[in-house]
Amino acid sequence: MDKRMKTLGFLGIDIGTQGLSVIFTNSELKILVSGEGSYEMVPGLDPECYEQQPSDWESALKNAMANLRKKMSSLQIDMEVLAIGISGQMHGEVLATEDGELVGPARLWCDGRNEIEGEELTERLGVKCPKRMTAVRWLWTIRNQPEKARLVRHITTPAGWIAYRLTGSWLLGIGDAAGMFPIDQKTLTYNDTMLDEFDLMANDLPKESIVKNTLSKLRDLLPSVKKAGEDGGVLDSHGAEFLGLPEGVPVAPAEGDQPAALAGSLIAAPGQVSMSFGTSVVANSVGDRAFEGIALPIDHFCAPDGRPINMVWLRNGTTAMNMVINLFGGDFSAIMPQVLAAEDNCGGLLALPFMDDEPGLGVSQGGTAMVIGLNEKTATPGNAVKAMLLATVFNLRIGSNQLDEQGYPRTEIVLSGGLVKTPELGQLVADAFNTPVTIFEGGDEGTAWGATLMAKFRYESSAGRTTDWKTFLEAQQTGSPTRFSPHAKAVQTLNSVFDRYQKLVNMHGQLESVT
Repeated sequence: MDKRMKTLGFLGIDIGTQGLSVIFTNSELKILVSGEGSYEMVPGLDPECYEQQPSDWESALKNAMANLRKKMSSLQIDMEVLAIGISGQMHGEVLATEDGELVGPARLWCDGRNEIEGEELTERLGVKCPKRMTAVRWLWTIRNQPEKARLVRHITTPAGWIAYRLTGSWLLGIGDAAGMFPIDQKTLTYNDTMLDEFDLMANDLPKESIVKNTLSKLRDLLPSVKKAGEDGGVLDSHGAEFLGLPEGVPVAPAEGDQPAALAGSLIAAPGQVSMSFGTSVVANSVGDRAFEGIALPIDHFCAPDGRPINMVWLRNGTTAMNMVINLFGGDFSAIMPQVLAAEDNCGGLLALPFMDDEPGLGVSQGGTAMVIGLNEKTATPGNAVKAMLLATVFNLRIGSNQLDEQGYPRTEIVLSGGLVKTPELGQLVADAFNTPVTIFEGGDEGTAWGATLMAKFRYESSAGRTTDWKTFLEAQQTGSPTRFSPHAKAVQTLNSVFDRYQKLVNMHGQLESVT
């Protein structure tokens, strides 16, 4: 006799840089079970070149679903999926033909081949177009791989590709779309005037170019933009067979990992900031108005409902901290208590985390990660690891200071990502920013859980049971959040350390000359 209990709920899929995860929640969005799959970069590429095979994402999704089903079986859970949400690493360039056949591997957000194109587009369009923006990558492809560009009829992101493979539709959430090309806040779709300007630039090629004046217009290549709650497609026969689910299950518009992290942090109001620590680190601030001008450390995209977001993004995330942990034996669980016990000023140590370049801070090359101030007394695992983590936090603060100068509110920081597996580190962030910090239950699965939130909003919207995205999020808090208030003495100490850190960053040009 089958004793398994039928459970209604939502499936979340997250395509990360280093692996893929799936989660299944009940109808109240409590995470019941998860599954994982892994993949690698394409090997043998030149430095600063990062590519993955989209087929590897699909294999990882297969494996993650098998892993999830195995766990469900042991728990005697029989899932019935009401809707599916998808999130993924932003800014990738996935190229396909008219028939949906891939045109080579996907270039990822961390691929550094197109800095010149980013600078040119920023100047031409009058808005910041970072080198990782998908349109910037596409301009590079046109110029450097014309034999590939001539075949392309669709451009999308990792999340958009998985959504296409499951639904057969070229659609994308507005947040992920904003990482492909600038969004017009009046129309909440791609900026039409800027699309025309891009096409002019793209066709400014030598006469002998095989793609000159034959390229498809960018607006015809990009996926259609959808906001949270709108139709993101449904599982077609291929998608249903792939996931082992019925045809017709609704899919929320596929979103980027940053909009999904915002959703997973239940953030929608101006003044709220989502900070996610992982391979890269970001602080996403909900804006109460458009940002003025171009600021080197600050990028701009959209929340799932289209609200403007100001993002301070760091390529150098927790990788340098993990490197230091490995130097001290690699036992994370043994070293973290020492980090928590270390003095606020790390015994006087300062660190730089720049294993790679950091465009937003004007750091043009990596290889300068270091810890200074070491002596017999200060050279402890706790001090060194904490100093390296603080360096990453301080880099976020440097970028965020430019938002402070324009008077943007910052009332609450919500942490997500791998760092919250040691939730006590939330106090360090609260003290460094002099701002209250909140960690919600399930914060270490922030993007995948955010995907399930978008799935539920899609399901409720289709049934006519929702109002707006902000109101929906306010009603979704589960469990008991962990909160940290700034400690005045620690704030004062860290302000002094921050002043020293800024002086060290300002010397980076000298370090580059000897690296």
